[in-house]
Amino acid sequence: MQIIHFLQEWWGHQTWPEIIAVITGLLCVYLAAVNNIWNWPFAIISVAIYIFIFFEAHLYADMGLQFYFMAMNIYGWYHWSHKPASELKAPVILIKKQEVVVAIVAIILFTFILGSVLQYTTASFPYLDSFCTACSLVAQYLLARKVLQNWLIWIFVDIIYVGVYVFKDLHLTAVMYAIYVAIALLGYLDWRKEYRKQIVNA
Repeated sequence: MQIIHFLQEWWGHQTWPEIIAVITGLLCVYLAAVNNIWNWPFAIISVAIYIFIFFEAHLYADMGLQFYFMAMNIYGWYHWSHKPASELKAPVILIKKQEVVVAIVAIILFTFILGSVLQYTTASFPYLDSFCTACSLVAQYLLARKVLQNWLIWIFVDIIYVGVYVFKDLHLTAVMYAIYVAIALLGYLDWRKEYRKQIVNA
């Protein structure tokens, strides 16, 4: 009975915007993991709602990240739609060595610059939030280009986000990000299988 009462009380503290954002967020990540182009419209809906959720939670770096996600979701939808004429889907590709170096440098610089700015605001966890944002910027760009290794970055950063959102009492969002970790692992394995199939067919 205590568990039921606890769940009822917990559910009563959830908001409909967050519930809708979580559902569409889970749908978009799952569809991306199974290489389905319809992940992008669900992603756009989820991102639009989270702009307001993160603003109210004083997670300003995450809020700003949603605007970037919105642009990348539109780009991703366009890029996945314009596949080679001989392909049923846009092909999965591997990250290049120079892209790895650029990504690491960009994450370090972005974290330091944005964190230094946010520490003078009411932002929660200015440097940690900025680091997660920087990792997400890179991962989302790689996802839009169908780079296999995007999923490894998502697994790493989503684990950190779970802790952040639990601390900020965004429990439903924390659960969503925990599920994201599992879906990202599924995505990596599925895309790696798809890439190997491309190599064999080539």
